[in-house]
Amino acid sequence: MITMSPMMNTRFKNLLIRNLGATDQLALLRFGALLLKIGLTFFAADTFGLSLTSPVLYWGMSLEALYLGFTFWHRSSIARLDNGFFIVLLIDTLFWISWLYFTGGATNAFISLLLLPIAIAAVVLPQWAPWALALLSTFAYSLMIFSVPESQMKHHGMDMSSHYLGMWFNFLISALVLTTSVAYIAQRMRKQEVELGYMREAQLRQERLLALGTASAQMAHQLATPLASLRLLVDEAVEEQTSEPEILQEMNTALVRCEQTLNSLRMATESIREQRQSLLTAHELLSTLEQQVLLLMPEVTLELKFCERAAAQAAESAVIKTDASLLPALLALVENASSASQAYTGEARVVVSALVGGDSDRLCVSVKDFGAGIPKEMQLQLGRKLIESERGMGMALLLSNASFERLGGQLLLGSAKEGGTVAQVCFPVWTGDTDGECHE
Repeated sequence: MITMSPMMNTRFKNLLIRNLGATDQLALLRFGALLLKIGLTFFAADTFGLSLTSPVLYWGMSLEALYLGFTFWHRSSIARLDNGFFIVLLIDTLFWISWLYFTGGATNAFISLLLLPIAIAAVVLPQWAPWALALLSTFAYSLMIFSVPESQMKHHGMDMSSHYLGMWFNFLISALVLTTSVAYIAQRMRKQEVELGYMREAQLRQERLLALGTASAQMAHQLATPLASLRLLVDEAVEEQTSEPEILQEMNTALVRCEQTLNSLRMATESIREQRQSLLTAHELLSTLEQQVLLLMPEVTLELKFCERAAAQAAESAVIKTDASLLPALLALVENASSASQAYTGEARVVVSALVGGDSDRLCVSVKDFGAGIPKEMQLQLGRKLIESERGMGMALLLSNASFERLGGQLLLGSAKEGGTVAQVCFPVWTGDTDGECHE
């Protein structure tokens, strides 16, 4: 027979408790409370001076046992309800009040156990929940104080009314501490857990992007030699006119685009490694973007718009801090938008606009397509993780969003009123108070 040492047994129990979910821990705590009531009622009533004068007490405890069994069996369904935990704790509080009332009321030495549901609510529920339970418990305690017979207020010739009043006041202070300090600390801890979760997700995303960047740099280095050889072959074919001019022109255009992209990658890599940044106005940014689109994507119909409030040059003169990774990231958004418009309307039309926010500290660049749109459930995931779809896995948006975040920007995807998708990127700027309507 296999036996466990006391230390191993303790570790096993601690591990088991840590692996229990919140609903299971709450169920164990509530069963423990019922066992405490049973022990006090049937085995320690005389020791603690409990008054067992009504058979309703035993019916109430039987009903509570059935209720605990029902809620334990359906604990998963209760946990999925918006206010499931609160309803459970509210009914538990009513059972505590009934038990205390039929075992002596305000004279019961265990009256402070009414704080137990309040404490649980302060830890696991929103701030309004412990306040509601505290008000209910305080109201019930106050009624029990006023309903204590005059004969029970005197013990061996001593007036106990001031003592019971002090217990009531102590209960009120304890309830206030639980509903304020403990609830505030629990709320801060939950907020910190959410922030840590976001930080872990961001760290994992950055690690994946680092791996992708390393692989991209290696493949770009490997592409340099075959591209150079292909350039020589195309130049030789042009000189000898061994192929049709249209085919040679298409080959030359494709090579120019590959060489331009490879050169941009080299520049971006050096800029990021040396942490070189520069100030750029929105007008310069969009003008450079337009030139790159004309060079690399001549089939795209690009429309530029500026938005301002007081002056026509307000949005154009907004200054942002950039590096060599910003332009390729914006080009990826334009390319995705043109593909969506081409697939839906047959025309690769894209609208790019710049808008200074109302508080003048953000410049928002929007890229709008005229495609079929993106489902709302995917809008929150694209740019943050790889998503399997008909058009790919969202790799371009993931890499673009990483570049925007590194520059202090934020990428948001939304649906346009007239159809299509709008990708908006907001950057911190230094500019005057401008905001308003768009003009071409």
